Amino acid sequence: MRSLSLILDTLTLFISKQIGFAAMFMQFCLKNVHSFLAALWGWIYMLVSGTQVQQTPVGNISRPETSTKEQKEGSSNQLTTPSSVNYHFTRQCNYKCGFCFHTAKTSFVLPIEEAKRGLRLLKEAGMEKVNFSGGEPFLHERGHFLGELVRYCKQELQLPSVSIVSNGSLITETWFQKYGDYLDILAVSCDSFNEDTNKVIGRGQGRKSHLDKLHRVHNWCRDYKVAFKINSVINTFNVDEDMTEQITALNPVRWKVFQCLIIEGENAGQNSLREAEKFVISDQQFQDFLDRHQSVKCLVPESNQKMRDSYLILDEYMRFLDCREGRKDPSKSILDVGVEEAIKFSGFDEKMFLTRGGKYMWSKADMKLEW
Repeated sequence: MRSLSLILDTLTLFISKQIGFAAMFMQFCLKNVHSFLAALWGWIYMLVSGTQVQQTPVGNISRPETSTKEQKEGSSNQLTTPSSVNYHFTRQCNYKCGFCFHTAKTSFVLPIEEAKRGLRLLKEAGMEKVNFSGGEPFLHERGHFLGELVRYCKQELQLPSVSIVSNGSLITETWFQKYGDYLDILAVSCDSFNEDTNKVIGRGQGRKSHLDKLHRVHNWCRDYKVAFKINSVINTFNVDEDMTEQITALNPVRWKVFQCLIIEGENAGQNSLREAEKFVISDQQFQDFLDRHQSVKCLVPESNQKMRDSYLILDEYMRFLDCREGRKDPSKSILDVGVEEAIKFSGFDEKMFLTRGGKYMWSKADMKLEW
């Protein structure tokens, strides 16, 4: 009986193991059938939708890693043409404007040949206008680096429009003599026609007069046939000012009037270099300023809503900056992955770009100005 019991126990254990093995085998088969069907469905979807898996080239220059939420989750399939691009090739500046939203977080500037390669990629992708900015673009190599990029874009790439945004303080007449022919528009930032207000804002350097230099640059633009433009950021310190008389006298081709904008990590937040909260004005205050200047024909207003997503911004590494979340999330560099891939993560609102008048007569050859 004892032997029979041992035999029965052994047989029971063997049968249970076989049943367990069979169950595991069935589970394995079902799992793989599920995977096979999922893969098959994925390939069928790609064939029907025309989706293709693309490989992107990798550049040789080391750039910071980017891992934005948009890049992790995917991107839009809509093709965007970079008709107008703002290239902030340096973050360094000699002014300390309290509301600055592209601050000196790095001192990096691309080698000029790499910058030219990126500009050529943009031209091949459809760029018609490039705007060089900073930081202060005339600071690096005393404007020589900037001048050579301006010359390259107009002479080699034959772009319809090449422009610069500057605080004006470092511009010289010698620069105009050498590079003025290649420049369509020069915008000088001026937030007030009261020198003390400019100093409070941070738009100044020592005892030098920002307004005196503004007028000198204005005259050089006239002498060297460059369209003159003024940019003003409206904030708590200038929102009640009436600039009608001074703007009318200077007669710029455009007077861009921006509402002070908060960008996390740039002029607000824990890791920012500025604290712009005290400069912020309400939408109604901004509208009141616009109403006060409605007689100025060259005025081009840009509220926070219009400005945030309607600019294609390249940083010093030639990465597009996405401002949709109130901060600047960088794409991968166009030098590494190309324009078409990088621009998917730019957050660019092309409709708003057109609505705010981003595309205008931007070549000085078409402006028919009286010099």
